[in-house]
Amino acid sequence: MSWFYLIIAGAFEIGWPLGFKLSQTTPNKFAWIAFSVVAMALSGLFLWMAQKTIPMGTAYAVWTGIGAVGAFVIGIIMFKDPMTVMRIVSVGLIVAGIVGLKIAG
Repeated sequence: MSWFYLIIAGAFEIGWPLGFKLSQTTPNKFAWIAFSVVAMALSGLFLWMAQKTIPMGTAYAVWTGIGAVGAFVIGIIMFKDPMTVMRIVSVGLIVAGIVGLKIAG
């Protein structure tokens, strides 16, 4: 169950940078900032729950990795962020690290 909590925490970790970006690009600035704050709180709560059985370093690395990769993908899809080979390879290395931590855990 802890790995499920960690994945949920990672999903909420994607939510707060998305909310911050949307607060800059839409007229609903304060609603998206509030969304970000709620996403941060829920992300932290689920990370806390996951760390009951997953080692802290592993949980933190996977949590931030899910957030980074998710924000990267959303940035490309929603905000036309650059999609260069070097950026894709770099994110692939993050994914490889997350998989490696899961396998080693």
